[in-house]
Amino acid sequence: MAQPPARTTICYCNFCQRATGGAQGILPIAPLADLAVTHGAPDTYAHVSEGSGKQVILHFCASCGTKLYMTYERWPDMVGLYAGTLDDPVAVRLDPANSKQIFVASARPGTVVHAGIPAFWEHAATADGLPEPSFVLETPTAVEDLKRG
Repeated sequence: MAQPPARTTICYCNFCQRATGGAQGILPIAPLADLAVTHGAPDTYAHVSEGSGKQVILHFCASCGTKLYMTYERWPDMVGLYAGTLDDPVAVRLDPANSKQIFVASARPGTVVHAGIPAFWEHAATADGLPEPSFVLETPTAVEDLKRG
């Protein structure tokens, strides 16, 4: 990725928890045209998202199985990179201006939801593309201490 990401998604869905082995997936999102695979050709696995009902295609290393990035039926011109696979994962900044947190309702107990970054109980958009309401925390808060409303 030669340019900074267009945005960064912090996803607490069950799928991202399983895919990363952690509390969330951190996915810098960029135009697919900006992606350059420099070695080999990834294999793919198609998964239907519980949130949108659309396919997400996981691209993974054919040799070791590491998940590298996702492409989306819903947004075919974009790619979501697994931040942990980048040469410098901490270079991905969680900036409130271009980051969001999704599927907070699926976060496992003990997960701390970031302050200052728009958050959504489910996806940021409905299956038909309409925006969902967000909330922004003033202080980092454990998910079990949040009140939905």
